[in-house]
Amino acid sequence: MRILTFDIEDWFHILDFDETENLDDWNKYNTRIQLGLDFILSALSASGYKATFFILGWIAEKYPAVIRKIISAGYEIGCHSYSHLLIYKHSPAKVKSDLEYSVKLLEDVTGNKIKYFRAPGFSITKDSNWAFDIFVELGFEVDSSIFPTTRGHGGYLDFPYSTPCNLDIKGSLIKELPINILKFMGKEIVFSGGGYFRILPYSIQKTLYNKSDYVMTYFHPRDFDYEQPVLNNLSRARKFKSYVGLKGSRNKFNKLLNDFKFVDIKTAVSQIDWQKVPTVKL
Repeated sequence: MRILTFDIEDWFHILDFDETENLDDWNKYNTRIQLGLDFILSALSASGYKATFFILGWIAEKYPAVIRKIISAGYEIGCHSYSHLLIYKHSPAKVKSDLEYSVKLLEDVTGNKIKYFRAPGFSITKDSNWAFDIFVELGFEVDSSIFPTTRGHGGYLDFPYSTPCNLDIKGSLIKELPINILKFMGKEIVFSGGGYFRILPYSIQKTLYNKSDYVMTYFHPRDFDYEQPVLNNLSRARKFKSYVGLKGSRNKFNKLLNDFKFVDIKTAVSQIDWQKVPTVKL
């Protein structure tokens, strides 16, 4: 099973970068959200595959036409927070307020209940399990926030599964679709989205996809916007992760859609026997 998802945020929504962390500063940047999104929608239309879009509430507030375009094309919507906040860096009250506002914006634009969530940067750690109480309260039924290995911002190192599982939150269940991990040459490899997708040559990507029974992808419009500006004052490592491989990413993505079959979260959830997957108590 290979699941196709996109995190809809703009080119300047870079995590762990002080100059773009404040919402008030976002308005000084010109939006480019439509450029990468147009490519994504065109590629999906050509392939015939469905996908799930995790959307920032800020995008829904500023550019509701973008959300309506995704909906009108027949794709489903999930929440990606309002302000692209890293969960582990904030208080439960701040996170709850942010997510409540984002859900309201998305539901107002779409007219549908928002049932899916993904934390920006997969920023749920073992010390922020309290976030799942908020997810239950907000009515999220499916989460895709767990990154079960080390990561620059977040990462749930001790999480026991990198395949679908149930989360038991004080008796309430949420279906978890984590990022997939593959043991490759003795190391844990992540390959299915973002910078990992842009960095790895397609031949290696294809090999890793063929070795994996479960793949959770995650792409962003900026992954396919090869003319986007380069933010000033980024560290060398962050600049590499944010901009490497942009020129070849569209061709690589089209190859991926041609070589493999993909489904959206709704289809994946319907195909998984949730009685047989493991349950993790949090």
